This record gives sequence, structure tokens and C-alpha cells, in this order.
Amino acid sequence: MLNPRYVEMTSHENIIRKISAYGKERAAQIGYENVFDYSLGNPSVPVPPSFNEAIIDILRTKDDVTVHGYSPILGISEARCAVAESLNRRFGMNYEERHIFMAISAAGAVAHALRAVLSEPGDEIITFAPYFSEYKPYVEGAGGRLVVVPADIDTFQINFDAFRRLMGPQVKGILINTPNNPSGVVYSAETLQTLAGILKEKQREYGHSVYIISDEPYRELVFGGKQSPYVASFYPNTFTCYSFSKSMSVPGERIGYVAVNPECEDAANAVAVFGQISREIGHNCPPSLIQLAIARCIDDTADLSVYEKNKEILYNELTRLGFYCVEPGGTFYMFPRSLEPDDAAFCERARKYDLLLVPGGGFGCPGHFRIAYCVPTEKVERSLPAFRRLAAEYLG
Repeated sequence: MLNPRYVEMTSHENIIRKISAYGKERAAQIGYENVFDYSLGNPSVPVPPSFNEAIIDILRTKDDVTVHGYSPILGISEARCAVAESLNRRFGMNYEERHIFMAISAAGAVAHALRAVLSEPGDEIITFAPYFSEYKPYVEGAGGRLVVVPADIDTFQINFDAFRRLMGPQVKGILINTPNNPSGVVYSAETLQTLAGILKEKQREYGHSVYIISDEPYRELVFGGKQSPYVASFYPNTFTCYSFSKSMSVPGERIGYVAVNPECEDAANAVAVFGQISREIGHNCPPSLIQLAIARCIDDTADLSVYEKNKEILYNELTRLGFYCVEPGGTFYMFPRSLEPDDAAFCERARKYDLLLVPGGGFGCPGHFRIAYCVPTEKVERSLPAFRRLAAEYLG
């Protein structure tokens, strides 16, 4: 008999993937250019040239055993040192190689961090709506319970009144995502300072550690020439989970890391614990070639400017049409309010115009919808008449 938990999960499809699959079917019928698929957050710009150049040079100059063999369970030293040095240079931190664990993208990084902090039945992880819809299976698969703090829908900063009500001694970790999927909002330094202050207070009250697990795959996708505040600089007990998927446009390479704040209470042991978690879940190291390539171009990014351009086009037009939307500060997502309370019905109506949008309920924030605008700019521009026709149904 198959594990009933996973059998039950098959009846709850990932709505993003489901809409994306429909988009492919529809494109086969009427042509890709006629389907305005804003469902999947798949980067749409080329990788930085340095990444492909690094791979080619590595294949030419390094021996096959090194390139294609197993890496150490904690990751290749060259990659771990490069990550530590980059974080120190950019954010004024004090990481060393021993604080870095190479992971299979941000999802693998978060999976390790959750398992490291969840130890007892009834342990909880708090996250803040709107939140990435896969957090629930991530947390439950690690043996915890996900508690969702309702959104402040006017700002999408943290709703601290609700957070304080839900915070209790059973909470072992706070899972945050900034810049945020799905809202595109960047948590302010003031928000992070307030969160850190509450958690320091609660650690003293409960007599145990409470960790921030900071999911940061969009860290480099910030608009207006700004920089996203570095979460670990505000709070010692922070595990930073990162992916190069978005910044370098390499989602298929599945490469990322966990960085353990050197000031963390468990900094001496955490990375070794991640290695033991890998043994249990069969993670067993990311590809050696990709780790070596990342080490050579650690601070390079794809040309991310197209996402800001797409944001400007969509945000200006949708707000002109009467949509309410908190303006994204980064990522390639925005999260407007739907023009009727039933966000699923709204997104279904949008399909009449071959606009594929994702309902907000799956992100813990009904009455909204997500637009993943990581598509060619010309397609964004061609989608605007469809948005106008959709809005006209509601607003005249």
C-alpha cells in the first residue's frame, strides 16, 4: 500500500502548474503568441555570458573525475568560499566556508533549514500571507505545522498585531520571503527590525531558540536601483536560503545554498546537521559542474532590467483601469486585487481572453491574483487589450 499522505496530496494539484499546463495546451490550439500566460515564475532572460563561459572553460581545463564526480556532502569548498566571500563583501557579514551548505536550489535549502529546527510533535513554523503556496508541503513534510499570519493587504508588510496573537512557545521558526512571491513587496528595514525585536523578546520568554528561515531567491530582483535589506544582518539566529535560479536565469540547474549567520547560537554545528539531513532525505549534493561554475561568476546576474520594464507597463495600465495593487518593489510578480471577491471565478473569467492568471487563495490571500510577468516585453504590451476587455466587464 502506498503512503496515504502522498496519495491524498495527489488530489490537491499545484494550481500554478495546472494553469501552466493548460497554457501549453491552449498554445498548441491557437499559437503561443496568442496566449498571455502569466502563471509560472520561469525566468525569461538569457543567462549571463560568464556562466556559460565558465562551464566551457571548466570542461576544457579540469579533469573529468572532478567535474563529473560526487562533490563533498556539504558542497565543494571553492563554491562555499565564494558564497561566503560574496556575502561578506556585499552585506558586511563575517561568513566562513564552514557556515555555507550548498543545496539543490532554494527549495532544497528551505527543506534542510526546516528539518534542522523542527524536532518535536506540535512544533510550528509561522509565515506571513501572502506566501509561496508550496510552503505548506515543505513544512508538513518536515514534521511541522504551518501557521499563517493574515496579510496587511494595504501594504503587504508584516501584520504585527496578528503575528503577536499567533506567536507561542510551540513556534520554532519564522519562514519569510523577501522580496516576496507573490506580492513583489520588499520588506523594509523597519519591518525587519521590528520582527527581530519581537523574536529576541520571545526567545527570552520561551527559553529556546526561534529561527528566521529567510527564503531569498529574488534578492537581486529589486527595482529603482535599490538593494533588499539583508535579513541576517538584523537577527543572529537566521538561516539564509538562496537560489541562483532567478538572478542568473538558471532554474533548471537547481543550485543554491544555506548560509548560517556566524552569530547564530548553533553556528558551529548547523552545517554539519544539514549534511546529516541530506543523508536522510537523499539530497546528496548538487552537481559538481554547476557548483564550480557558480564559484567563478558568483556576483554576476542576467540582465534583470526587463522585469522592471514589464512591471512599469503592467502596474501603470492596471491601476489606470481601476485595479488596486500594491506596487512591487522587486521580483517579477504583482498581486492586484481581483475585481470580484471570488478570485478563482475572476481568473476563470480572464481565460475568455486567454489571460492566464493565478488565484490569490492559494497564496493565503483570497480576493487577489498573481501575475508572473517574466515574459517578453512585447507580449506584455500585446496583453493589455485583454486586460482592458476583462476590466470592462466589471467596471464598464
